[in-house]
Amino acid sequence: MSWVYLFIAITTEVAGTIFLKLSDGLTKIVPIVSMAILYALSFTFLALCIKKIEVSVAYAIWSGLGTALIAVFRYFLLDE
Repeated sequence: MSWVYLFIAITTEVAGTIFLKLSDGLTKIVPIVSMAILYALSFTFLALCIKKIEVSVAYAIWSGLGTALIAVFRYFLLDE
């Protein structure tokens, strides 16, 4: 189950980062609230997954895969 939690943590972190971009410099309330909720969920699920997965492994996968997915989504969805 810990790997599922890690996948959810990565997914919510990527979605939160996309909403950060959509907030237009933190000027739009709906993307700001969505971003905050998604980041909170991401850290919650990351904390749950490190009960069984070593912190170094979980954090490396979370940050590395998250960064890669954000780059892919921003390229295709936001034309960056």
